[in-house]
Amino acid sequence: MKLREHRIPAKVFSELAGGGGGAGAVARLAAAQRSKHVLLVRGVVESARTAGHPQAAAARRAYDLLAAVQRRRPDAVEAVLRHPSVGAWARHTVIALKAGDDRARPEQLAALAAAAAIRSGTVCEVDVPAVEGVVTLPSLGQAVLSPTASEATVQCFPDGADVMAGTLVVRVPDDPRQDAPGWRGLRTLAAEADGTPFRVTVDDLDPYRMPGTANMGGRLTAAEIGRWQTTLTEAWRLLVRHHRAVAGEVGGAVSVLTPLTAPPQGLSSASSRETFGCVALSTPPDATSFAVTLAHETQHVKLSALLDLVPLTGPDDGSRHYAPWRPDPRPVPGLLQGAYAYLGVTDFWRRRLAVDTGEAALEAGAEFSRWREAARLVCGTLLGSGLLTPPGESFVTAMARRLDGWAEVAVPAGARSLGRERADRHRALWLERNG
Repeated sequence: MKLREHRIPAKVFSELAGGGGGAGAVARLAAAQRSKHVLLVRGVVESARTAGHPQAAAARRAYDLLAAVQRRRPDAVEAVLRHPSVGAWARHTVIALKAGDDRARPEQLAALAAAAAIRSGTVCEVDVPAVEGVVTLPSLGQAVLSPTASEATVQCFPDGADVMAGTLVVRVPDDPRQDAPGWRGLRTLAAEADGTPFRVTVDDLDPYRMPGTANMGGRLTAAEIGRWQTTLTEAWRLLVRHHRAVAGEVGGAVSVLTPLTAPPQGLSSASSRETFGCVALSTPPDATSFAVTLAHETQHVKLSALLDLVPLTGPDDGSRHYAPWRPDPRPVPGLLQGAYAYLGVTDFWRRRLAVDTGEAALEAGAEFSRWREAARLVCGTLLGSGLLTPPGESFVTAMARRLDGWAEVAVPAGARSLGRERADRHRALWLERNG
């Protein structure tokens, strides 16, 4: 599996620092993340061997099968390796192996190989782990066997596959996205606007789809999938027609959505540095909420990928600071993530302010003015923290310059007042909670 050195040219770095970068910058970041996943998967094999793990040989056989499939059908292996949960599983496994944690499961690499074999129609037989009778095949879905099964065998044919444990056999459908007896597939959502397509997988199954998230949602029903599809269609049309550069970034950065449980009010969303390409969110109430959430989380996805290439902050010194979008004090790396995300959110509402009318324009103006001031405030905190690296200083300075450039955008007085009221309310609640 070939790798190459990844660099970010100064021009691309500058464009990213301004909150943009476009599809080209995202493609560079995605290529680096693909290499990261390959390194982590290779790291599983080497760490298992070094640790003398009893499943080290099984991991090596799985890796060899992946390499064999790649020589014949590289697209099949790419689809598996780029799946966000693969990076999280591999990272957690390498860390566990190095720590001597007996919960490490390097044999899960066989499930990656089986998924690639199924995608490519490679004839083979692979032993894979089962957790309480459930076999997870990353990027495809899950086979549900007997709850006592801890191992299963995947038999792959040119036109399908069977997952077997004891006398139970689950047939993987010709289209693995479809559910079938004993099989739960990862479904897809698709939208197109003005000739620009967008396609995402809904991963509501993989245990590593968003590690560490407390409000992880469960399996979406068919009706819920239908609601997500309807809202995504409208959101994508909005992005393509009024935020085309953002749509290009979303299309290159987001490949998977995973559901969260709904908060008491509004919408929850998250992304993780471990799972490049995955955005977690609760059911979007409307197209605008969906669109701004995709814009917001794409900023996080971009910055997280950039941080793997260019360190922007130094070691945490224990200091914590006010973040106008959080209920808790935040360290400098967290502040940087939030400020960068809200740089993108501010730009989203700036464009909405130019096209919306009536109540929608009032909301756009309030959100634009609130988040412009909030992100600029935090940029000042970051620049005064002493914890930015030289590239980090340049990056945040460019962020601040972009925000300052929007200071003259005309916002109706009523919208400014509403934005200030929301900001003041957040600050008062934060002080009450944190002192």
